[in-house]
Amino acid sequence: MRTFTFTPADLEAIHHDRFHHPHPQVQRKMEVLWLKSQRFAHTEIAELTRLSRRTVQRYLDDYLAGGLDAVRKRHYHQPPSALAEHAESLESYFLENPPRSTAEAQAAIQRRTGVRRGLTQVRAFLKKRSACPGARSARSRPGPTPSNRPPSWERNSGRA
Repeated sequence: MRTFTFTPADLEAIHHDRFHHPHPQVQRKMEVLWLKSQRFAHTEIAELTRLSRRTVQRYLDDYLAGGLDAVRKRHYHQPPSALAEHAESLESYFLENPPRSTAEAQAAIQRRTGVRRGLTQVRAFLKKRSACPGARSARSRPGPTPSNRPPSWERNSGRA
C-alpha cells in the first residue's frame, strides 16, 4: 500500500483549488487529494466523488509522480488537421487567387490537396490563416488605399 504525505503548503493549495480553481476538472482532482489527505480509502473516495476507483488511483498517481503541478495539468488530445501540412501553400495560393465564396475555397482546397472539408471547416481554416482574403468579413476588411489599388482604379490622367 502506498503512503501519501501532504505538506502543509500542499494542503493549503489543495484546499484553495478545490473551490477556486477556474477549471472544474482540476477542482474534482483536488477534491480527491483532499479526501485522501483526510485518510479516506480509495473506494470511499470513488463513491463520494462519483468517479471510478481507477480514476481516483490515476489522480493520486499524478500527485506522486509530479506533485500539484502534475495534478493541475489537463491532457487534451487534439489530432492535427489534415490541412495543417498544406497551410503555407494554400495561403499563398489564396493570396494570389482570392476565393469569391467559401464554396469556391472549398473546391480549391480539395483540388489542390485532395482533402475534402465542409464549408464550416473551410471557414474556420480561412479565419485561422488571417492573411487569407476570406478570413475577414467585408466590413472589417481594409478598403483600397492609393498604395494597394489595382491599376484599373486609377483615374485617367488625360482628364482634368
